[in-house]
Amino acid sequence: MDRQPVLEGDRLVLRPLRADDWDALYAVASDREIWAVHPAHDRWQEPVFRQFFADALDGGGAFAIIDKSSGAVIGSSRFGPPEGDEIEIGWTFLARAYWGSGFNAEMKRLMLAYALAHFERVVFMVGANNVISRKAMGHIGGRLTDRTFERVMCGVIVPHVLFEITRESFAAGPLAAG
Repeated sequence: MDRQPVLEGDRLVLRPLRADDWDALYAVASDREIWAVHPAHDRWQEPVFRQFFADALDGGGAFAIIDKSSGAVIGSSRFGPPEGDEIEIGWTFLARAYWGSGFNAEMKRLMLAYALAHFERVVFMVGANNVISRKAMGHIGGRLTDRTFERVMCGVIVPHVLFEITRESFAAGPLAAG
């Protein structure tokens, strides 16, 4: 699977992240309210985001999320490296002006449809206390699994939970029809 295709929806284009996206993407990410309940709550800071951005470019699978109506970069997401018959979607953030208006659902629908053509399952690793992301997972049909793990974020150990969407559940779920 090509982890950086161009995916196009009604209102969004997802295209491979490029080094010259730095200014536009940091302009979005520098809004500290985006990260207020995120385990990496310091990601709005320029040196922290610079490392996040470099990791996105180095690791592959990262997208710039573009609003088709304005051409503006409004966020980012990534496909993680595949593991067996599953792949992760994560590292997602959107400008707050796009919250609650279906843009996250459209982005996830595009990514899920593409990934599930190649894998049986897509997983999402979410901070156990990240209520915004957990709620968003419910809206897109994510099923909370019993898989948990810990990551060090902002210098502390943060518990995470794992949600999944399978090929079968996606076909029957809220995002399948678009």
